[in-house]
Amino acid sequence: MNFGARMLKTGIAVTLALYLTMLLNLTPPVIAAIAAIFAMQPTIYKSWTYFLDQLLTNTLGAVVAVAAGRLLSSEPIAVGLTCIVIIMICLKIKRADTIGLTLVTVISVMEASGQWGFALNRFLISVVGIFAAFIVNVAVLPPNPRRQFLGQIQSTFSQLSLLMRTAVSDEIKESVFRDQQKALEGSIQSLADKYNLLEEDQHKRRRPSYTESRHLVVYKQMLHTLRKGSDVVEAVEEHYFPASRTMMLDQLFDSQLEYMIKYHEHVLLKFEGKLKPDDLPWQNLEEENERFAVTMQEYMQQQQGSTMRLSIVAAEIHAYAYQLERLNRLVEHYGDSERGVKKPWTHWLNPANWRSR
Repeated sequence: MNFGARMLKTGIAVTLALYLTMLLNLTPPVIAAIAAIFAMQPTIYKSWTYFLDQLLTNTLGAVVAVAAGRLLSSEPIAVGLTCIVIIMICLKIKRADTIGLTLVTVISVMEASGQWGFALNRFLISVVGIFAAFIVNVAVLPPNPRRQFLGQIQSTFSQLSLLMRTAVSDEIKESVFRDQQKALEGSIQSLADKYNLLEEDQHKRRRPSYTESRHLVVYKQMLHTLRKGSDVVEAVEEHYFPASRTMMLDQLFDSQLEYMIKYHEHVLLKFEGKLKPDDLPWQNLEEENERFAVTMQEYMQQQQGSTMRLSIVAAEIHAYAYQLERLNRLVEHYGDSERGVKKPWTHWLNPANWRSR
C-alpha cells in the first residue's frame, strides 16, 4: 500500500479534532478522533454531504438514545436493542454510510442513562470530529478524483502496453508477465472505483453540466477499452500458446497487437490535445482489423486441426478494436466540442459518419 494524501489528512484531522475538544473542554476527546477517522471522504462533495448526513443521523441517534436511556436504562440488552432501531432508521432514510459513527454516539449517550447534558456533550464531540475532517479535507491537498483518474489512465495504459507488446513475442519472463498482469487487473479495479466516485458525485448533483456529463461518457469508454485490452492479454495467455501455430501466425498476431496498442496510444494523446488536428495516420483501424480477419480465415481454412482457441483470441482482438474505434469517435467529438468546432452539414451525408453522432 502506498502512502497517500488521504492517510496524511486523516492523521491531521485526528490531531485537529483532539486539539479542538481540548480547547472547547469537551470530554472524552477520543470520540472526536473516531469521528474524524470515519468522516474523511475521497471527494470534497462527498465530505460535505457526509457532514450533513451525519448531523441528521447523529441528532436522531442522540434523541433516541436519550429516550431509550430514560425508559430502558443503560443495560447491555437495552443498548443493543437501541442500536438495532438506529440501524433500521438509517437504512430507512437511506443513510447507511453514517451508521457506524451514529452508533458510537448512541452508545456513548446511553452510558449516562439518558441525561440531556451528557447527551449534548457527546453529540458536540462527534460534530467536532466530523467538522475537523471536513476542514482538513478541503484545506489540505483537496482531492481531485478527475485528475487522479486521468493520471491513472496513463499508468494503466503503460502496463497494458508492456503486456500486449510482449504477449505473443514471449520476450518477457513468465514470472514478470504474471506479476504485471495481476498489477494491471488491480489498476483497472482502482480505476473503476474512481469512476464510480465521479459518477456518484454527478448523479447527486441537481444540475450536472453538459460538459461534465460528456467527460463522464469519455472516461467510461476509456475504462471499458482498457478492460477489453486486458481481456486480449488474458486470452493470449490462456488460449494462444496451447494452439498449433506457425511463425507466420506469430508475426501476424504480434503485428496486429502492436498496431492496436499504438492506435490506443494515439487516441489518448489526441484526448490530451497533444496531436495536430489534421493528423490522420491511424484512422484506418477498421480496415486493418478486416485485413487481420481475412488473413485469419484463410489460415484456419488451411489447418486440419481445431482452431477454436485461435478463434477465441481473434474474437477478443476484434472486440478490443471495436471499443478502440468507439473511444476514438468519442474523443474526436469531445475535441470538436472543446474547440467549438461544428461539423458541416455535408459531413452527415456520409453514412460512415452517422455513428459518431
